Amino acid sequence: MNADTADRESRRLAWCVALLLRHAPDAVAPALWARLDAPARRFLCRDERLPASAVTLLLRGGSEEDRRTVARNPHVLGRPLPGLPGPARYAARPAPAPALLATFRSELGRPPHPPLSDAETVALLRRHGSRRPRIPLDVLRLGGRPPAPALLLREHARAPLPPGSVEALLLAGGLDAATALALLDTRAAPAYGPDWHRPAVRALRAGIVTFDELAAAVAPAHRTLLLGRAHTAGRLGWNLAEQAGMRAALTRALRPHLGDDPRLWAELERHAPAFPGTLPELAAAVAAGTAADAAPGADAAGPRPPEDIPGLAEAVADLAPGPPPAGGGVHRELALASLAVPNAMGDLREDVRWVRACLDRGLLTGADVIRHKAPAAWALDEDHWLGEVDGPDRHDRPRAFLAARAEAERLLDAALGTDPGAWWDTARALPDFAGTLPELLAAVVSGDYREGVSHRS
Repeated sequence: MNADTADRESRRLAWCVALLLRHAPDAVAPALWARLDAPARRFLCRDERLPASAVTLLLRGGSEEDRRTVARNPHVLGRPLPGLPGPARYAARPAPAPALLATFRSELGRPPHPPLSDAETVALLRRHGSRRPRIPLDVLRLGGRPPAPALLLREHARAPLPPGSVEALLLAGGLDAATALALLDTRAAPAYGPDWHRPAVRALRAGIVTFDELAAAVAPAHRTLLLGRAHTAGRLGWNLAEQAGMRAALTRALRPHLGDDPRLWAELERHAPAFPGTLPELAAAVAAGTAADAAPGADAAGPRPPEDIPGLAEAVADLAPGPPPAGGGVHRELALASLAVPNAMGDLREDVRWVRACLDRGLLTGADVIRHKAPAAWALDEDHWLGEVDGPDRHDRPRAFLAARAEAERLLDAALGTDPGAWWDTARALPDFAGTLPELLAAVVSGDYREGVSHRS
């Protein structure tokens, strides 16, 4: 194999591993890229499809070369990498305005000369962190260093720090994953303000936590569910790919307990508003029938209705198994058949226009594309059937995009679970496999796939 062919094969394998990492649980991802050789691993760290959780795990447990390569990836969004906001940039902020210093002086009862004590820093963080992190960052600069993690956790357990202050602590650096996740537990605060989601988004984009860790640690549970809908315009929130990753993590936390039982999903929605613990704890309690007993102050009035929390019913509906698609007649059958033919229209751009038109007419859904489009690698890469637009979300059909990601997550989890060997076999097969994703998974699981055989049986 000459150098150009080897380079091409490494690029294609890295591309397919990046596509699978969107759906791989945290326990599988490191074992998946550990099997790559050095050239393929470099291409993976530079791939534009590298998901946020994989970036966090590479920064946390990868080699020094992995971290350097990820740092040079221009497609990594919002991480503490060269040229992007990070601890060094926030430490170099200009001094607080004189009016703000005067406010600090009146609140402390003395001139706010640095360094502030930990107790003074925490007091100012509580007072000024209800909105954006700008003023809390000034407080941390006056403090000289963030308060000790043990003190932060003790104060946060007593009464949660406001979201702007938690976000500032994440931006200032120095927090490990365990401390950051503990600061996202706000079960002691009945209300947490309109910017409650910002610390979770910031923790992920700072490369501190993963989606799976957020799904397991954020509390109370109804706020964890609402993170699946924290896709906002004009303020800090998930982009479309991050929203899909968060929903996949929520589904992985819920599916083992709730399965496809609509009764259990209805109970989850009913008990989520009053449940104080994490989402996995709520799911386990719902499955065991003890969710009502865990709610504080449970009485004859029953739990709070989901309508009391805007967006909660929709957040659960986004994750719950939906009804099978209705029949669409001959036009739908033709649209499904066209998906099985690569470049059915003779040109990739025409293929994209055709699929988008079918989506707009209701003939196809994103889940249909995942199940029926060939080859499987093109089905997993939305650029090959949905196209790309200039914007943070890259795609302008969010419903189809999220449905496709959810269906791919369901198929891969059902077939591969948490077996790193099965995920690796799928990654090796994906570049050359000409069939659909269900066909590929069936071949890998049954052991019928042979490397180098790319035709459909």
